[in-house]
Amino acid sequence: MKKIYVNLKRFDVPKEAGGVNSFAPMDSWAREIVEQTEAELKKIDGAEFTFFFPELHVLNAKKASEDIINIGCQGVYMEDVETGKNFGAFTSLSPAKAMKYAGASQVIIGHCEERKAKEKLIKRAGGDLGIVNEILNEEIKAALNNDMKVLYCIGEKDYEQDRFQEVLRAQLEIGLKDCDLSKITIAYEPVWAIGPGKTPPDKEYITKIARYIKSVFDLDVVYGGGLKSDNAEMLSEIEEISGGLIALTRFSGDIGFYPDEYIEIVEKYLNRRQ
Repeated sequence: MKKIYVNLKRFDVPKEAGGVNSFAPMDSWAREIVEQTEAELKKIDGAEFTFFFPELHVLNAKKASEDIINIGCQGVYMEDVETGKNFGAFTSLSPAKAMKYAGASQVIIGHCEERKAKEKLIKRAGGDLGIVNEILNEEIKAALNNDMKVLYCIGEKDYEQDRFQEVLRAQLEIGLKDCDLSKITIAYEPVWAIGPGKTPPDKEYITKIARYIKSVFDLDVVYGGGLKSDNAEMLSEIEEISGGLIALTRFSGDIGFYPDEYIEIVEKYLNRRQ
């Protein structure tokens, strides 16, 4: 079973406010994304489809879904509501129980954007950046305690490439310590290659990294550096890669996520795996 994920980031912000959403109004954005993709996804066998929505939109997405699409959230807090202990004193935070009852069955944890935000805070406090993996471990456990599946993102920065084994092993062993691995999928993000003007890794490099990850933990690995039309066929040829993470479907002009373009990427990737 292949796994194809979509991370919708903050694509709900309209263009006039500085975002990239020209697809639908905010109050119908999540519903329309689900409705405009689910009918086509019903026709596709051999793959599992998950969309990670911003917190505000999880409930509407779940209401629209016919369970062809797994609805996910973009993070959970490392602590949670507990009967007889904490009733929910988590103002501004997203406990896993809240996300579960809103309709999220999966969560993305450790995305490079989340890691960057945590690193900023730790740097300001003069702390050890290695603590990030420990915090993510607690988030993963909170999700697993609520029977949520986890897409756990790992990856090396440009100055870490010469020691990628050390970096990725720490992210894996600390982040997944004492976790139920049966509910975990790894997304490999080459952080050094993400962003405008960057050169993405080639087939050989991605294969090397995927094999290394699987030598540490024998888990499904998907490509988290962006599954898109340009690389779908190449990624489909890598046996160690079980799918991919899609964000933008259009990288120029009216950039953003477009359901019809998403379906094209899915078909382009999966057709090579039939």
